[in-house]
Amino acid sequence: MADSLSVGINLDAFAHAINAIQQLRSSVTRVFDTLKDGMKSKETLEGREKAFISDFQENLHAVNRDLNELERLSNLVGRPSESHPLHNSGLLSLDPVQDKTPLYSQLLQAYKWSNKLQYHAGLASSLLNQQSLKRSAMQMGVSAKRRPKVQPTTLALPPQYVDDVIARIDRMFPDMSLLLSRPNGSSAVLLVTLGKVLKAIVVMRSLFIDRTIVKAYNENVYTEDGKVTDHATTALLHYQLPQMPDVVVRSFMTWLRSYIKLFQATCQRCGKFLQDGLPPTWRDFRTLEAFHDTCRQ
Repeated sequence: MADSLSVGINLDAFAHAINAIQQLRSSVTRVFDTLKDGMKSKETLEGREKAFISDFQENLHAVNRDLNELERLSNLVGRPSESHPLHNSGLLSLDPVQDKTPLYSQLLQAYKWSNKLQYHAGLASSLLNQQSLKRSAMQMGVSAKRRPKVQPTTLALPPQYVDDVIARIDRMFPDMSLLLSRPNGSSAVLLVTLGKVLKAIVVMRSLFIDRTIVKAYNENVYTEDGKVTDHATTALLHYQLPQMPDVVVRSFMTWLRSYIKLFQATCQRCGKFLQDGLPPTWRDFRTLEAFHDTCRQ
């Protein structure tokens, strides 16, 4: 009895509840057995139907009765104490002003989070070990001598193909102009002009976007980067599909074009045009809806 009081559980009712669960499972099994067997052989069809309905109703009543009994016992079982002492930290739960200084509950939350982090770290470690990433420096040196470095084919797309992709995207959006240049060999610089709203400089290696800078239409490109540039960098990290770089470029340009109504769209969260003197500068990656930087959290 002392154990039941220490953990806040009525062990006698707990044992009866386990028996009630077993009885409920048996009752439910009988219901499904009745449905599986169907109408048993009788002299007439009417007699078979009446026997089937009678057995089915009796089994359903048994399920209802056992369920009510289980609910009654569950109220008698009680709840386990939320106090899980972690050495001397258990004394924190005795603080009479716990609502004002909930140190112990926060400590328990941190402890659970730490255990979950350790569990996921173990899973990640096992997955990485399966990929055979561990190689000695000698093995890497030998392999480097045996075979030359081969650049991935997706990085070596012909310039004509890149030009065609950019031209198709340019035709897709009449209110956005794309000007492609190659000042340094195969690397390309794409100047994007979105109406009279903004301009963007996109640095590309073949069809892979390395960096982008977004400025206002008449803003100096050498000024400090602002919110839209930060959001565009985040978009580059979101739209990643190395096997289909043309889809990545098209998706990013579609996202960038959503800024055509930068000063006309209201925030989808607060419904206002301005917040702290700024329009909604964030665009959702999936729906392209406008949000203030603080409202998107």
